[in-house]
Amino acid sequence: MSELTRADVLELLAGLGDREVDAERIDSMELAWFVHQVEQRFGVEFDDTRLDRIRTVTDAVAVLNETLRVAGENETLRVAADG
Repeated sequence: MSELTRADVLELLAGLGDREVDAERIDSMELAWFVHQVEQRFGVEFDDTRLDRIRTVTDAVAVLNETLRVAGENETLRVAADG
């Protein structure tokens, strides 16, 4: 999977409703929505440490990509171990 972009994160946030396109900060309701969307779409969860780092759209992009990368690495290791 290629890295997700700012546009991808904004698309996830857009499902909550009206949002200023140039807004950088993510409020608590948007964060809850974002986490829900990520869990549904990608089947991954944020640990508390990663979740605490999300304050802005830029943060969300970085943390989401990091989380997906780690989940992919863990899946590869699990498959190899089961192999």
